[in-house]
Amino acid sequence: MNVEQARFNMIEQQIRPWDVLDTSVLALLSAVRREDFVPAEHLGQAFMDLEIPLGKGRALLAPRVEARLVQDLNLSKHDTVLQIGALTGYVTALLGHKARRVIALESDAELAAAARNNLRKAGVSNAEVIQADGAAGFAAQAPYDAILLTGSVPSVPQALLDQLKVGGRLLAIVGSDPVMQAVLHTRVSEGQFSRQSIFDTLAPRLPGFAEPSRFQF
Repeated sequence: MNVEQARFNMIEQQIRPWDVLDTSVLALLSAVRREDFVPAEHLGQAFMDLEIPLGKGRALLAPRVEARLVQDLNLSKHDTVLQIGALTGYVTALLGHKARRVIALESDAELAAAARNNLRKAGVSNAEVIQADGAAGFAAQAPYDAILLTGSVPSVPQALLDQLKVGGRLLAIVGSDPVMQAVLHTRVSEGQFSRQSIFDTLAPRLPGFAEPSRFQF
């Protein structure tokens, strides 16, 4: 496989057509080696338009979804970011290049260890991976300029929204199969949040978030 040609094709054929036009994000996608964050047995799929299974119901998101989430979070070099769902650390690395500091939570011990190792090898020194359930966030380091959920949830817990600074953004894929949307929440004031649906997509569930109860007849 010609890795650089495959990377170029991923960006031009999958990611740009999905309205990822921020030149800083496109440059990052060229520079951060996605293949280094993909399990060895799936290396041939590193640049394909699909989710890569990681076991236990977890999966890397499709590259176009990862790129769109990073772009639409609209980070600056002054931002401190909380990521829920580090997975193998690829999106964590992208966030690390865009922000001042990243705290990434990962509930699975093996994935957390893999993410730490991958980030170290990639030279990303401003991102920390903590093994923890993400539904409660990480109040010890709050408030955050931005929070990103790297997977889908039925709804966003208020506990996470409350960890945003005023003016902070939280981006999550919300809903249930077959209807999910990427939704950007902004903390307008201490007690007020705005909500904007950005794009439709589907994504694997993040563990630890309560599913809505279903009526039994």
